[in-house]
Amino acid sequence: MKIGFDNQKYLTMQSEHIRERISQFGDKLYLEFGGKLFDDYHASRVLPGFAPDSKLQMLLQLADQAELIISINAADIERNKVRHDLGITYDEDVLRLIGVYRSKGLYVSSVVITRYTGQASIPAFQAKLEAADVKVYFHYPIEGYPNNVNHIVSDEGYGKNDYVETTRPLVIVTAPGPGSGKMATCLSQLYHENKRGVKAGYAKFETFPIWNIPLKHPVNLAYEAATADLNDVNMIDPFHLEAYGVTTVNYNRDVEIYPVLAAIFEGIYGECPYKSPTDMGVNMAGNCIIDDDACQEASKQEIIRRYYQSMNRFVHDEATKEEVYKQELLMQQAKITVNDRPVVPAAKDKAQATENPAVALELPDGTIITGKTTDLLGATSAALLNAVKALGGIADSVHLISPYYIEPIQDLKTRHLGSKNPRLHTDEVLIALSMCAVTDPNARLALEQLPKLQGCQLHSTVILSEVDQKTLKHLGIDVTTEAVYGNRSK
Repeated sequence: MKIGFDNQKYLTMQSEHIRERISQFGDKLYLEFGGKLFDDYHASRVLPGFAPDSKLQMLLQLADQAELIISINAADIERNKVRHDLGITYDEDVLRLIGVYRSKGLYVSSVVITRYTGQASIPAFQAKLEAADVKVYFHYPIEGYPNNVNHIVSDEGYGKNDYVETTRPLVIVTAPGPGSGKMATCLSQLYHENKRGVKAGYAKFETFPIWNIPLKHPVNLAYEAATADLNDVNMIDPFHLEAYGVTTVNYNRDVEIYPVLAAIFEGIYGECPYKSPTDMGVNMAGNCIIDDDACQEASKQEIIRRYYQSMNRFVHDEATKEEVYKQELLMQQAKITVNDRPVVPAAKDKAQATENPAVALELPDGTIITGKTTDLLGATSAALLNAVKALGGIADSVHLISPYYIEPIQDLKTRHLGSKNPRLHTDEVLIALSMCAVTDPNARLALEQLPKLQGCQLHSTVILSEVDQKTLKHLGIDVTTEAVYGNRSK
């Protein structure tokens, strides 16, 4: 994939811009940090060249000035809300994040438990945090929030929340997911800091939508596709347009809440330091796009992938029909169809020719490799073997794994492990391949090709098993599937 984003320029420009924003307020800046801090794979897919840990690397340049607060909603702890991309609960993720941030050299000072009403599960979580030498603070529901500004900005509103003790000029407020209370944590702190005579400011760091590229640019459309389940909508910032006569892009929730935020700022400071939601942001990503065509093409591919994700979530009763409709509308706006993802028609053609589930995989040079369902291998496993053969220059006629290795594994699966499907999954194929590699140079050469699959594209004509999905994810392959189940008895 062509590089479309200058990552080094981004690291330098972003850290400098945050330093400027700190100096604008004098004593302290509370920076609400949206999105993923160190594994932002969406950004790396739509902005080729953006490293998944770019935001983390940028913060490390400010490590001596920064500390982190993590917000988590008490209700999310109580009902064991899960991060579906990781399969862990929000409270488990907070502990994970603390460990990761600290291992990278960032200072995590505290956790704020928001909207606390005495939930029974909180004391045990608090004890785990304190055992990890993390301070715990509580924020409470505020009657009339967010519209009753006079009550919110008072001793009975923000004043009832715990004041979080901080020691550094840059306070990053992050969270395990949306709805955790990051913004409320920042604003509550501004109220308390102001009462203590500290001149503190607030800014927001969201990578998407990118404010200084067009509203319907594929990069911004891809953000809408990524948040279709939240029904976020990109829009022109009307406050910025009125104040400056300049068109910028924001999203509906920030635009809707801005009048309230402006009133809260006025209640705290006597005036609002920002004339628009865009003014609050510090994102410099749009200034670091160096090949717009490359980013547009990458974003169109992401929109198609998100469409397939929503279709699969729908058949699993995890998404609404409205979410699917929105994805279809976004593809229309981007002027693309699923066939603009090359592996889709290739997989469908193979399935039609063989009358069985099939898979297509696109290699880094654009070559399309297919895999068909056989008595020994599933289509995904076949495609994986065909791909490493092609990458290693191994003749298609060469058998990388002897049937003598495959048949005992099939026997184990069906006779002893209760599987009705004797075909080998991708993890089983890779284990068998690694066994063959001990004595077979071709198998060893094939194994050495696996790192080259990072970033490759794959499409299956049926929903993949959980095992295959996990294996492909570990290999760094971007996967889409038709929203239909295969005939598992074949």
